[in-house]
Amino acid sequence: MKPDPIRETTDEARALARQLLAGARHASLGTLDPETGVPLVTRIALQADADGTPLALLSGLAAHTRALAADPRAGLLVAAEPARGDAMTHARLSILGRAVLAAPDETRRARWLAHDPKARVYLDLPDFRFWRIEPLSGLLNAGFGQAFRLLPADMLEPPAG
Repeated sequence: MKPDPIRETTDEARALARQLLAGARHASLGTLDPETGVPLVTRIALQADADGTPLALLSGLAAHTRALAADPRAGLLVAAEPARGDAMTHARLSILGRAVLAAPDETRRARWLAHDPKARVYLDLPDFRFWRIEPLSGLLNAGFGQAFRLLPADMLEPPAG
């Protein structure tokens, strides 16, 4: 029998997953096309919400938004931006999640603009909305031979208190 390549989740793996989410400005989003059921992968703007949940700013005109409205199951890939070298050796986090339309919130809007001031051009257009990609599970690849399965609590910010 082959050894399991997945390591036991460590505090370092949890910290790396949270760091990837906190620093994300974009990600690859996987949805299911409502007409064909075929996976659709797109690049989206992404930041972390206050609790660390991945937060996407999506146009209602986009195919991925229509797909999420029909079926909230989503896959998300967040990767560290490699400065140089083989991109496959850099950390990346795959999340299996459920997309939920976020209620309008001025604090969320201000936090988004603080990280992405150029979004001011389109953020207030009537078709743009925030969507939370609530994690169900995750897989962290922290580099060659360093794979970890994660639970939502491993990726999100611990509750204050």
